[in-house]
Amino acid sequence: MSFIIRIIVFIISLFIGFYVQGQENDTISRKKIHLVKVSESPKIDGVLDDVVWQNAPIATDFVERQPNNGKPIPDSLRTEVKVVYDDRGIYFGAFMADPEPNKILKELTERDGIGNDDFFFVLLNGYNDRQQSLQFIVTAAGVQYDAKMTNGNEDSSWNGVWYSDVQITSEGWIAEIFIPYSEIRFPDGDQQIWGLQMEREFRRDRKRFSWNFVDNTKGAFSIYDGEIHGIENIDPPTRLSFQPYLSGYLNNYDGESEFVFNGGMDLKYGINDAFTLDMILIPDFGQTKFDPTVLNLTAFEVQYAEQRPFFTEGTELFNKGNLFYSRRVGGFPSLYPELAEDEVVLEFPARVDLINAMKISGRTKKNLGIGFFNGLTERTYAKVKNESTLEERKELVEPLTNYNVLVLDQRFGENNSVSFVNTNTFREGNHRDANVSGLYYNLTNKKNTWNYWGDVEASWVNLEDDLWGFEATSGLAKISGKHRYQASFFLRTKDYNIDDLGYTGQTNYINYFGYYGYRYLQPKGNFNNLNLNFNLNLSRRLDPDLYNYFMFNFNSSFTTKSFFTFGGGFETTPFGTYDIYEPRTENRHLKIPDYYDTWAWISTDYRKKLALDATLDWYKYAERGMGRLIINFSPRFRVSDKWKLYLNTQTTLSDKEYGFVNKDANEIYFGKRDRNTVETSLESQYIFNEKMALNLAFRHYFTDVTYEEFYTLEENGDLTETTAYSNNHDATYNSWNIDLRFSWWFAPGSQLSLLYRNAIEGYDEVSETSFRDNFDYLFDQPQLNSFSIRISYFLDYNRMKNWFKKKPEIEETARRNAYHERKSYAYKRNSTNFGMM
Repeated sequence: MSFIIRIIVFIISLFIGFYVQGQENDTISRKKIHLVKVSESPKIDGVLDDVVWQNAPIATDFVERQPNNGKPIPDSLRTEVKVVYDDRGIYFGAFMADPEPNKILKELTERDGIGNDDFFFVLLNGYNDRQQSLQFIVTAAGVQYDAKMTNGNEDSSWNGVWYSDVQITSEGWIAEIFIPYSEIRFPDGDQQIWGLQMEREFRRDRKRFSWNFVDNTKGAFSIYDGEIHGIENIDPPTRLSFQPYLSGYLNNYDGESEFVFNGGMDLKYGINDAFTLDMILIPDFGQTKFDPTVLNLTAFEVQYAEQRPFFTEGTELFNKGNLFYSRRVGGFPSLYPELAEDEVVLEFPARVDLINAMKISGRTKKNLGIGFFNGLTERTYAKVKNESTLEERKELVEPLTNYNVLVLDQRFGENNSVSFVNTNTFREGNHRDANVSGLYYNLTNKKNTWNYWGDVEASWVNLEDDLWGFEATSGLAKISGKHRYQASFFLRTKDYNIDDLGYTGQTNYINYFGYYGYRYLQPKGNFNNLNLNFNLNLSRRLDPDLYNYFMFNFNSSFTTKSFFTFGGGFETTPFGTYDIYEPRTENRHLKIPDYYDTWAWISTDYRKKLALDATLDWYKYAERGMGRLIINFSPRFRVSDKWKLYLNTQTTLSDKEYGFVNKDANEIYFGKRDRNTVETSLESQYIFNEKMALNLAFRHYFTDVTYEEFYTLEENGDLTETTAYSNNHDATYNSWNIDLRFSWWFAPGSQLSLLYRNAIEGYDEVSETSFRDNFDYLFDQPQLNSFSIRISYFLDYNRMKNWFKKKPEIEETARRNAYHERKSYAYKRNSTNFGMM
């Protein structure tokens, strides 16, 4: 298929999507609750005895969502939610009946964690667009969890400042919640209509009940919101908050110690009811979670998850199109020193320091989402030494750099959007700049039975010759019923490059994908649910055209009535693979024989004190004796409702794999290698209460690589054994990390954290060492021992303003009280003295 035909298919699918979108009718039934405004706020204490609750409207008649979709809630679990509002925010008082209150499950977790718990949650959508809601959950143990939910995808990195309390009673349990307007986004207007969904988890039976019925047979969860009516003429306070922080680090590395003290602030300002400015001044990310580093032998860099809170919170707009890989901002330098003869690099920075960053995001009345991100990093230098003259100099490895992201996201209908994204990177001086733009659409017909999507993206990089690249995709899927289908294609040209502010990965290919799935929509026989899916993938190189691979894949998943889940699958490439990336040279490929891969897995009931996840995965290739075995074992044990242990260990044994080792002007060299990898992680959590926790995280990664023979790569993709190349590439790599963290959420939005960190990394050009020798070598390497403390405090402008207004009154009252106390004391003293005379 020619390039032009692919684009025509892309455009036709777009028009088909719009056409079908207009032909269907909405059939979703929506409950409505009409609120009353109160003049006095209820006390958030988990007791519904405030006067304002007496005449509050009540939401009731919850319906089971899982596992028996559509079944009315039994009287024994009667659930009633009262809702009121004032000029500060919206209040929820939920009563959840339970015939055996002493059995209500209430495991303590850290904030944003849900364990073996009953819980109640509220989903609020200020734009009532059925696409994005704010999620507020409180567990029966009193732990808060909040997230942003976009078309059914949950982002728990977002943290709001809201208030809740719970109480267990003789009839069930109560959850009381206050959500300030500062945490909600909604359009300006005298009359508000918001989307609302509420759910209750009855954990003992693993049942979920929702207020507005959710049809599990079709569409995304977010389209089934009910509605809040009656919010009128509210006067929300100014949305302005500050979060100053202080931190200190005592670091010891290789026998040398240093103390580092930092201070800075995060600022959040509500430009209006819909748009918010987030800014970070003098950033400090020293307490972020460690990366799970690995020995990377592939042709592509490892992509790690973002750990820095500013870049993970509230970024759903900036994740449109997947063009923004935030770790580029303040990441590894983009340049390497140009060395003269006899020069070596003494010090090379692992990252670039961030000067500041800001983002503006929100949505207009007409549902146009706008997001803008800007980040600035400072000049960064490496230290270079001339070994002949002993002179040292600094060499620039990252100039002053400005990063920008602009997103426009127009939502319409109830589950449709068209988006535009632009990212650009500007570096000071005559250095590499880049720009990427993308256009996206996602459409679902009104019956929520079909989904259509597509995008087109273009990239530009100013190298010696401008580098232009292109990417496009389009697809459609049936998203309802027992039988589901999908067809799509994806292409990316050779020169497509978004690495300045994104992650590119593979280029120069086109992929065709087909899917068929079958599922149970209601419990049947011995199973609560069943999922089967079959997938076909055909991939070809674009320029010049070359077969890459054809893959068949089958997956299965079953959950029994006792909530034991198991499954497995099979995958094969019956015609082998022409790997176009491992040679790391343009227009070359490596022939890999066909393989089959089988796997099986289990997951036991998490309600039990001891639960287990386990996987066995076995690859076998048709030729060369190649194979791979993966064993994953992950038990978890709940010692009590406060203390839990998680262990995960994965062993990968790879036999006779073939990988790139080097190349010169004439040849590309490959090696046949055995590789054994063991990764072990342990996490222990002790939760003192809903605001205070102690967390231990340990990870050890070990890999051992042994090369047996070396080969040259032929033009046709075959390998020919050679004795001309015999460099040593054997290796043993270890990564060891321990984090011991104490966290205390001492006030809403405010946290104190203490962290001890121990980190060791070791790389040795030998393999197949004994267990003892390996650990002896590892612990002979320089260690990082770090102790740090960080305290941040949430300051709300309105609370500060009210405090300063009342301060003179408070001071006057205190002065008068002190005066009267002095007079009273003097009177008593005189009376006593008179009596003694």
